[in-house]
Amino acid sequence: MPRWNSFEAFLDDAKRAPSSGARQTLVDELLLERPEWPWVEGDIATFVFSSLGAQRSVALNLDTIKADPPFAEMTNLEGTTFWYVMRTFAPDDLLDYLLAIDDPLTPLATERDVVSRVQNHWRPDPRNPLRMQTAQQTVSVLRMDKARPFPDWSALKAVQRGTVYEHELDSTQLGFKGRKLWVYTPPGYEKSGLAYPLLILQDGQWAVGPLQVQYIANALIKHQRMQPVVIVMVQSGTQAERIREYISNDKHYLSTLTEVLPLVQTSYRIDSNTLGVGGVAVGAVAAAHAALRNPAVFSRLMMISPPLGKGASEDLLREYIPRFEGAELLPKRIFQSVGRYEARARFLKPADSLRDILENRSDTAYDFQTIGSGHGLVGFRSVLPEALAWTFPGAASR
Repeated sequence: MPRWNSFEAFLDDAKRAPSSGARQTLVDELLLERPEWPWVEGDIATFVFSSLGAQRSVALNLDTIKADPPFAEMTNLEGTTFWYVMRTFAPDDLLDYLLAIDDPLTPLATERDVVSRVQNHWRPDPRNPLRMQTAQQTVSVLRMDKARPFPDWSALKAVQRGTVYEHELDSTQLGFKGRKLWVYTPPGYEKSGLAYPLLILQDGQWAVGPLQVQYIANALIKHQRMQPVVIVMVQSGTQAERIREYISNDKHYLSTLTEVLPLVQTSYRIDSNTLGVGGVAVGAVAAAHAALRNPAVFSRLMMISPPLGKGASEDLLREYIPRFEGAELLPKRIFQSVGRYEARARFLKPADSLRDILENRSDTAYDFQTIGSGHGLVGFRSVLPEALAWTFPGAASR
């Protein structure tokens, strides 16, 4: 049976300890008793750090902290290697964070070399096994008690797996060569002889990588939450290329229609009557543009955190809400989500405005979700099961 039923109870005992050595003994006992952190108690999460090295400072690095840098400094338990901080969260929060060890604690706005600072001082929480790993960085994940599940979908062993094939894509429309295109075929595809609905996703390197789209699809299909679907995941370019190609670019729409779609239809059995497009962030904007340009072809639309308001390219982005409102025809099914901690003027406010319009349209089946996350891959992955199940519902979702 645990010695301490709350972190406050531990602190009370530690502060009454007669010496530094006695306090360190209690710390060692606590970390042995509770090896995984943070400790979530109701709406409070406690983060800790302990190392044999002598740290000058330790801080919780969390984007939802409105400060520069976005840190909550930890307190050192006197005479010990133990640092801690307690923070209040919403019951459904799912947030990525890092620990800043011996960071200079100066504003990032005046930092000349942010990359070196991150590499030298910011790191995942060594006591938290829940993580999101990308090619650029690994972050730790705080999951409050009522947050969406955040499993490693690739580790589900009792789920039959589909197959992912890799192709190369050259685009005359967009002027690139050799980008990757991944095609997921669902379990049973090879032997069925059937034609399948198709979903085209932007930012394919994220979709097939940290977002785990293929593994989520496997699980949803097994439990009949999602119908078997072929999913095409198209690699994007640099951030500058994403902005240029994805926002209101007819050449990207034409590339999807005349280059990506024929490539897939030539090699895979596709039901051309059920085609969908989707994406995250500006990738969702590209999907929306294609669906609004041709809702008769792209009858399913999945938008996760599209930026439709104030900020970069806002003149183009602000056109989307009026375009949805004035559209004579919309996709038959639309999914939209936004993170509670995303920027209000760029994400939250326009998301609410679009929701008000689409909820009053009778010509589309529409679902809107607000998630307890910010603008990042952790939040995107957490809502993907709902997005996929709504866009292509299986028997159990209808």
